[in-house]
Amino acid sequence: MSYVITSPCLGEKFGECVEVCPVDCILEGEDMYFIDPDLCIDCGACQAVCPVEAIYHEEDLLPEDEIFIQKAKEFFANAE
Repeated sequence: MSYVITSPCLGEKFGECVEVCPVDCILEGEDMYFIDPDLCIDCGACQAVCPVEAIYHEEDLLPEDEIFIQKAKEFFANAE
């Protein structure tokens, strides 16, 4: 399990989450940030500092936000 960045981040991109991530698993995309689900250590540091409350643990996502799991996987698959 990992954390997932959801729709409140779209167009915002404040970046506090990147600064506090101890494993550097958050990268900036075109219109939002993404958390690499393969690297996330589940520490929650990013969630605590997100000013738009866009970061949720994967098992706490609302059904309409589950698409962001796939978006993150696709982003990192294309980043390689």
